[in-house]
Amino acid sequence: MEQTSAFSLHIRLDNVAVVTIDVPGEKMNTLKASFGPEVHAIIKQVRDNTSLQGLVFISGKPDNFIAGADINMIAGCKTAEEAQSLARQGQQIMAEIAALPIPVVAAIHGACLGGGLELALACHARICTIDEKTKLGLPEVQLGLLPGSGGTQRLPRLIGVSNALDMILVGKQLRPRQALKLGLVDDVVPQSILLDAAVELALKGRQTSRVLPVRERILAGPLGRSLLFNFVNKKTEQKTKGNYPAARRILDVIKIGLEQGTHSGYEAEARAFGELAMTPQSAALRGIFFASTELKKEQGSDAEPRPIRAVGVLGGGLMGGGIAYVTATKGRLPVRIKDIGNEGINHALKYSWDLLDKKVRRRHMKAAERQREMARISGGTDYSGFHSRDIVVEAVFEELSLKQKMVAEIEQHAAPHTIFASNTSSLPIADIAANAARPEQVIGLHYFSPVDKMPLVEVIPHAGTSAETISTTVSLAKKQGKTPIVVGDSAGFYVNRILAPYVNEALRCLVEGEPVDKIDEALVKFGFPVGPIQLLDEVGIDVGTKISPVLQQAYGERFAAPAAVAAILNDDRKGRKNGRGFYLYDAKGRKSKKQVDPAIYKLTGVTPKGQMETNALAERCVLMMLNEAARCLDEGVVRSARDGDIGAVFGIGFPPFLGGPFRYMDSLGAGEVVARLQRLASQYGERFSPCDRLLSMAGNNLAFSDSLKHEAEVEVKEA
Repeated sequence: MEQTSAFSLHIRLDNVAVVTIDVPGEKMNTLKASFGPEVHAIIKQVRDNTSLQGLVFISGKPDNFIAGADINMIAGCKTAEEAQSLARQGQQIMAEIAALPIPVVAAIHGACLGGGLELALACHARICTIDEKTKLGLPEVQLGLLPGSGGTQRLPRLIGVSNALDMILVGKQLRPRQALKLGLVDDVVPQSILLDAAVELALKGRQTSRVLPVRERILAGPLGRSLLFNFVNKKTEQKTKGNYPAARRILDVIKIGLEQGTHSGYEAEARAFGELAMTPQSAALRGIFFASTELKKEQGSDAEPRPIRAVGVLGGGLMGGGIAYVTATKGRLPVRIKDIGNEGINHALKYSWDLLDKKVRRRHMKAAERQREMARISGGTDYSGFHSRDIVVEAVFEELSLKQKMVAEIEQHAAPHTIFASNTSSLPIADIAANAARPEQVIGLHYFSPVDKMPLVEVIPHAGTSAETISTTVSLAKKQGKTPIVVGDSAGFYVNRILAPYVNEALRCLVEGEPVDKIDEALVKFGFPVGPIQLLDEVGIDVGTKISPVLQQAYGERFAAPAAVAAILNDDRKGRKNGRGFYLYDAKGRKSKKQVDPAIYKLTGVTPKGQMETNALAERCVLMMLNEAARCLDEGVVRSARDGDIGAVFGIGFPPFLGGPFRYMDSLGAGEVVARLQRLASQYGERFSPCDRLLSMAGNNLAFSDSLKHEAEVEVKEA
């Protein structure tokens, strides 16, 4: 056996060569440009050995094939030409694999993404395990890029252009059976026989090309292709609002390959990859990727976390049910729910059952697996079983005396080491811990709704919370599949504090006569997934406006909601959940084609005129958020600009292509942000006055990224 650092070649007795990919010292296999000479050498050996009957690529890692290319390579590129050269190098290696005279099979278990799938596409056949860890996709668009090693050319020819566009344009990842159905893989097998099945497939020789379904064959013709690309172009533009240039380039490159041939397609792919790598959108999206990866490695404090073996949840409502679900299904931890009545327990259990049942119906899991997941969740109306809980997450009504009562009861019925984590959205953690016997074990753990979808949690220690409690709570959040940020214990914490002035400003625009749908459309065009007023309908107008008085009391008049909000609440308008909000809803709670309820204008005494420009509307709302984010950093509510960016992107959908509020302010420049705020302050009032941090930064020509660079330099010096 010949061994290289990441690729090793072994020739079996049946004359099938097996190349094992195992990047030393790394948990995941990623492709690096420096591996090029190793791969070329192995391909030459295989080509020169005329007795070989086949070749199999397999991973030496226990749970991933190749998770993609190492995107640090792109960060090292200074020009589009350098990035283009990287793509050409990748294309060349894949072309050499595809040109081998013997059958080449990719044996896939675990993540097969990006460059990993491009390598598999260059093979003559693919076989994957049926394991839930196995996922295949080309997610480059999520980094503002396109597949640069031949993926845009090979995938449409293998599974059809419509299916390929569906995958590449959104970075969709396929499960094993989906991949088999589309013809992306030739077979699906248990992990225990993966290598044997791949060798058998190689020994069968090259199979005849798969015939595409009739629909895909029609779409491959000139007329069908023209109709398809026109349709997809319009849909893509509607969805991206022109904010994500990678989507448009993906369409162009695939079209060139189909109309002008693969040579032109590969040329266009490499050129587009190089140019996209230099866009600010890709830099911002890659910044988010790096920041979230760094956060996953952090413990939140210097102390080692305690082991977590069992979790308790107080409250069987929407949040409690969601917390129990992610604890059991993602964290694979037994979870016990306590509620005052059986109705609450049944509601929480049904929440998990419905989500798992949907997976069974979509064939993403088997009924037996659903039963196993449900078996981790139990509940009752007393504290039986709570003596063995390492951490209890409280999700009861937002009332201080009730939460303090929960602390006392957990200290009485749980173990001495049990952590009490409150899912409060506005109450100070220090107040919740005020009467605790063990205040060092009380902490905030703020989830966002719906819990099963929203990736962020805020971890909120109060002044007396121990370092071990912080790290253990961060550990739980990561087990639940969340990205945790540690934030300061002050009113609104971070996410709600920057969200409130943004939503309030949108409501002020409404009171001034701007139509509800126009306000929402302006912010969606800016890059938010939904507009601020629709967001209020989604989270509940009663819930969304509850925090404003708390913030107003803590920080003053800039957090005051318009008086018209009271009239809306007094009309029993809670949004989607009771079918009465800013928009009209049908009997099933579905929004009726974004139609605004005309009664809103009567309630607020507004005659909608719509005089402001779209950009001006967006600027007013967004700048209120930016100014507050800068205050939060200045006050230590967030530990760094990085955490603030992740919190805003993952917590409230701040446009990812802008990288978060701090990165966006850096792109504008502190001086420009201050000038815009001062202009708005002169037009609309003191609430827009730039905070001291921004004034200081503008005066000294500083950027938020400067503080990140300084922190990195300090870490290096200390090391």
